[in-house]
Amino acid sequence: MSSEVATRLRYVRKRYGLSQRELAKRAGVTNGAISLIEQSRVSPSVGSLKKLLECIPMSLAEFFTFDLTEGTEVVSRRGEMPNLGNESIEFYLAGASVKDRNMGIMREVYQPLADTGPEMLTHAGHEGGVVVAGQLELTVEGTTWLLDPGDSYYFESRFPHRFRNPSANEVCEVVSANSPPTF
Repeated sequence: MSSEVATRLRYVRKRYGLSQRELAKRAGVTNGAISLIEQSRVSPSVGSLKKLLECIPMSLAEFFTFDLTEGTEVVSRRGEMPNLGNESIEFYLAGASVKDRNMGIMREVYQPLADTGPEMLTHAGHEGGVVVAGQLELTVEGTTWLLDPGDSYYFESRFPHRFRNPSANEVCEVVSANSPPTF
């Protein structure tokens, strides 16, 4: 159990951006005590562990039940990202395994003449992107722009909008972000 506590405490402390010294200061213990726990050299009592976790804050139940691997993937390889779109417009979501994402980042691939449909899109939040290849036709609140590689956009998603690849021959690729995430 000591090694599980050590691994979990180190993970939680780092996840909350706390140094051993800062956690020790908050809990009123020495940073050496935190170090010994994280090295599995000392096993804290339930009361001591509870006192440490109150400084984070986290309950004992949360501490022992959260998934250590959840949301720890840092890299999404090209073939691992799920396509949330279809054959005409592919939406590859970065960090798909991360729960409670604060933003959505996607690689969007628009096949020739593909568009998001005749209905204008609206939703909460903000979105932006950069055209990587091809051209993108963007319409926001009745105004239309033609974006080339290197051009970018950013707008409030509550405004009616639509995306379209105007080319009959070239694929358009965009890297985009939205917050809060729509996927």
